[in-house]
Amino acid sequence: MPERFLSSEEYDEQAHKLYNDGDYDGALEMLKEALSLYPNAVELYVGLGYARLAREEYAWARKSFEQAVVLDPDHEDALVGLGEALLRFGEHEAALRLFDTVTTLGYDDDIELMLTMGRALYREALYAESRDVFAKAAAARPDSAEAAASLGYALHRLGDEVGAGRQIRRSLRLDPDLHEARIYLGHLLYDRGDWEGALREFERVPPMEHWDALAVWRLMELKRSLWHLEPGDSRLAPWEQRLRELEDLDDPIDRLLAEVESRMSGEADDGYFDPSQLELFERSQSDGAEGKHVVRLSNGHQMRGTWYEIVRQMRDQAGFSHETIAHYMRRLAERWHEQDGVKIPFNDPEAFLRAAVDGGLVRLEVESDD
Repeated sequence: MPERFLSSEEYDEQAHKLYNDGDYDGALEMLKEALSLYPNAVELYVGLGYARLAREEYAWARKSFEQAVVLDPDHEDALVGLGEALLRFGEHEAALRLFDTVTTLGYDDDIELMLTMGRALYREALYAESRDVFAKAAAARPDSAEAAASLGYALHRLGDEVGAGRQIRRSLRLDPDLHEARIYLGHLLYDRGDWEGALREFERVPPMEHWDALAVWRLMELKRSLWHLEPGDSRLAPWEQRLRELEDLDDPIDRLLAEVESRMSGEADDGYFDPSQLELFERSQSDGAEGKHVVRLSNGHQMRGTWYEIVRQMRDQAGFSHETIAHYMRRLAERWHEQDGVKIPFNDPEAFLRAAVDGGLVRLEVESDD
């Protein structure tokens, strides 16, 4: 007796499980097979779109969501997914219209949809728009720690330090184990000069739950200064280990592939090699070595390290750790050019930062050629 085909709903459920497990390739193949059998199933196109988004295949994701919207113009997940894909192409107004349609259809109390829209806007630095979405979500679901924390992040980006702190503390009252919010609060306190408060918040997150290298670095710095710890003190060992693990996650092969992609698309035109890739290219020590520097950003934050390390810290602190360094420099250079009229090269961290210093966008405080 032949084995029966799965229904479109069963295919969707299995693909959804693969997606949640992080197996985006498996989910993609499952959905392709399903669509060969059920070419008019809206949910399958929506699932395919989100799998494509997860794989950063934005053009294909857009096509999948557009097909879903053709089949069902009022499908809320398809509209949100299409809006997110459009944001990736810089089509902000079209994306905002789609998001407005979703709220008009009555989904402004759907916390997951609202958070998805808000986060998509936040990633594109549309902070005022993301604040409005997060505010609606927080009002509709006052028991949601995620909504409160997300509203706090957006308020912070808009310069409302008091409002940001209030919302983030509120989120932690709702969910004390919301580690991302606690780390963010630690950064806020650190930047205000409340060293003891910052250390307290950073320490309340277990080492293995820390995914922000800057937070771990700050925690160790505070322990050394406030507790007067000597190098090699056993109380620093778990944090030193975690920092090494986080730095190892920044895979030089991934950065190499990103650089190759950048060169193929014509984005880079001179020989920038990431410091961690020196062994891959056998560059000489005199060519690759660089000293430590201290750069202060326009918001007062201070970054220390090599040119590459400083840009990486800027990226992570801005909340864009999902981007490659090359993509972050390009996006920030384009924003500076648009807002301040300063043209910044984005193919090399040193050239990028020195041009930003010359343009008055950041300040170089100390430079050492040790």
